[in-house]
Amino acid sequence: QVQLVESGGGLVQAGGSLRLSCAASGILFGIKTMGWYRQAPGKQRIMVASITSDRITNYADFVKGRFTISRDNAKNTLYLRMNSLTPEDTAVYYCNTASPFVPGPWGLGTQVTVSS
Repeated sequence: QVQLVESGGGLVQAGGSLRLSCAASGILFGIKTMGWYRQAPGKQRIMVASITSDRITNYADFVKGRFTISRDNAKNTLYLRMNSLTPEDTAVYYCNTASPFVPGPWGLGTQVTVSS
C-alpha cells in the first residue's frame, strides 16, 4: 500500500525558508524519480521539482535558484528546501513519483503559507 506523508509546512514571512519532508512507503523509492508538486487555491496541481534515482534534478522556472530538492534513499524520504519564499509560493505541497513514472495515490500534502 502506497503511503506518502508530507510534513514541514507552515506559516512564514516573505523571504523566509522552510524545509519540507516526504516519507514514502509501499513504493520502490530508491529507483523512482520523485517530485514535489503544489496546488494553490483555485489552481491546478503543478510540478515544482523532480529528482531521479541518480539525483539528477529538474526545477520549474519559478523556483529555480530558490528551491532545492534532495532525497535520502536509505530513509525513503524526499526533501524540498525552500528559500526566498514569496506569497506566490503559498500552496499545498505534495510529493509523488514523477515522469517517467505515473503519480500514484496522493497524500494529504502540507500547507505552506507565505505572508507579505
